[in-house]
Amino acid sequence: MSTTQSERLRELLEPLVSSQGLDLEELAVDSVGRKRVLRVVVDSDTGADLDRIADVSRALSAKLDETDAMGQGEYTLEVGTPGAERPLTEHRHYVRAVDRLVKFQLAEGGELVARILKVDDDGLDLEVPGVKGRKATTRRLGFPEIDKARVQVEFNRKDSKNENEKEEEA
Repeated sequence: MSTTQSERLRELLEPLVSSQGLDLEELAVDSVGRKRVLRVVVDSDTGADLDRIADVSRALSAKLDETDAMGQGEYTLEVGTPGAERPLTEHRHYVRAVDRLVKFQLAEGGELVARILKVDDDGLDLEVPGVKGRKATTRRLGFPEIDKARVQVEFNRKDSKNENEKEEEA
């Protein structure tokens, strides 16, 4: 997708996505055989359920139909949310990942896997899991120290809120 088409599409679609209370995270046009696919990724601080995705999809489809932003050829519109292991690239992504386990590639080399406890304008407060029976430790990481960050999928995480409620009931 050319930069000008990408910019035109973003300028056209971002206000519609925002009016639905969502953020336009990604926009890409890919060729699949003779067809083109416009992929739009949206998200919000509270997530995006299927009803919100359907609403924004209808609004985007109508807007694209009344303009020539996609040209005359056939295309498919796909609207979705970021995947479970999404990369964190914006401040809002880190805020949305509070309480999640994240794998960090550090700017000075090395990796760190830690849970985000708090996010502010300068960086993150993290909980680094203990190894071999040791207790977890806390660490501060400034945004300039982060080269890349990606949320990790956790299958066996105990929900601390449910654990506390169970203890109170006993």
